[in-house]
Amino acid sequence: MAGKLWFAVPGDIETRTGGTIYDKQVMAELRRLGWEVEHLAWPASFPYPTSADIETVANSLKALPDGALVLIDGLAFGVLADVAAAETRRLKLVALVHHPLALESGISPDVAQRFAELERRALTHVRAIIVTSALTAATLRTDYAAGAIPITVALPGIHKPAPYKRPANPIPHILSVGTVIPRKAHDILVEALALITDLKWRCTIAGGLDQSPETVVEVRTLISKYSMDYEITLTGDISDLDPLYRTADILVSSSRYEGYGMAIAEAMAYGLPIVAANVGAIPEVVPEDAGILVPVDDPMALASALRRLLSNMPYRETLAAGAAKAALELAGWDDTAAKIASALDTVELQ
Repeated sequence: MAGKLWFAVPGDIETRTGGTIYDKQVMAELRRLGWEVEHLAWPASFPYPTSADIETVANSLKALPDGALVLIDGLAFGVLADVAAAETRRLKLVALVHHPLALESGISPDVAQRFAELERRALTHVRAIIVTSALTAATLRTDYAAGAIPITVALPGIHKPAPYKRPANPIPHILSVGTVIPRKAHDILVEALALITDLKWRCTIAGGLDQSPETVVEVRTLISKYSMDYEITLTGDISDLDPLYRTADILVSSSRYEGYGMAIAEAMAYGLPIVAANVGAIPEVVPEDAGILVPVDDPMALASALRRLLSNMPYRETLAAGAAKAALELAGWDDTAAKIASALDTVELQ
């Protein structure tokens, strides 16, 4: 049963973060399934909205017809407890939680506590919750008192590339994909790379540079400190990562938390061995025969794993084969949307 959905997303839907990519893909797939999806473009200030932005959001919901089915991205919904309370009886509210706001890096304990309290309150006003990993579902049930609310795990989909032959790089290419923000811990990656400068390698960090300018400055300063300006390239936002995935030899993620790890899943589809911090939902994505998981915020462990792959081609090829095999079991975006559509159908009938 396909109906009408209002899908609220803060900020520019074209911004290439994991969350916006997920939201945009889901919108497109739901439309293919016959849903009429109206995009509610909310202010980009979330999760730190001004009072004027909250009023804008409240007015946009007030303008919807009674009984409207509304899916709200968690980047905004997590701080909209009062707005949700005002509309909970009139509208059919559904939350899309990529990961709880309190788990973002670079925030103070007081802010994290405030986010947790607000999100816990906001979630009491929804008919259903969509999450992007089993870990997030478990976290909401145990830490956010959401056990009585229907939760659907809709893993991000991947685009599976056509078969291709990877080039033989004379200098191994390490790829890291992710916006340069505190949570992605590119500082840890640079510190790790500084420990393996006796080996030949080059590293591309592909991700937006405008969300946390101070973090970008920190990372660039570290790169210069270790005289690695030639070896490490910060590309900024890239709309098509296919060429990078095809020419890389290793995918590395130093992230301090991931609600899923979309770039990691995509890289596995390209047959890239993975080196990543063992945090969040990453262990759900990367099996033992596809990569090496190391302690979070540990440059020495990250460097050791990279050294092992750079120095041992047969092992690297074994993990690459394991990654490609594991990726065969990963969902496509049509599977993601089908699960969300089923959850929305249930809410629509209430």
